[in-house]
Amino acid sequence: MSSVLPYRLKTRDNPAGTEQAVFDESAEAIRADRARFFAGFFRTFFGVGTAASSVSQELLDWARGIAMQASLKATLECARSFSRTDFRGDLPAFTVPTLIIHGTEDRTVPIDASSRAAAKGIAGCTLIEYEGAPHGLFATHKARLTRDLIDFAGQ
Repeated sequence: MSSVLPYRLKTRDNPAGTEQAVFDESAEAIRADRARFFAGFFRTFFGVGTAASSVSQELLDWARGIAMQASLKATLECARSFSRTDFRGDLPAFTVPTLIIHGTEDRTVPIDASSRAAAKGIAGCTLIEYEGAPHGLFATHKARLTRDLIDFAGQ
């Protein structure tokens, strides 16, 4: 769900990826003021201000509180890991039924360079796109997500 697979970083052989400078800017903002960074990050994560998002301030505060419990080092290493780990070679090894769910308006991990690309590399994969949904669709599209997961598990 809203996965970073197969590879986030823009390189010669991954032109749809995100420029390293974007990740560097995020890391610098985290170092400068983590609480402020996360306040803005989670507004984007949950699509605040879009038609698809109806999350409460309390949910935003909860998400920021969870993120703030991680150390600065752990936060930076997590961001580094998801931006630089290349899973493209692993995709053909998927041998079980695989469901990928991703929002078309995800501004945290854009769908074109992630889930659509991953679905092409995983044989027999089912990709379900949630029109207009943000990265945090587990909160914005709870009922649909629950139905889709139950339906897939029942196959």
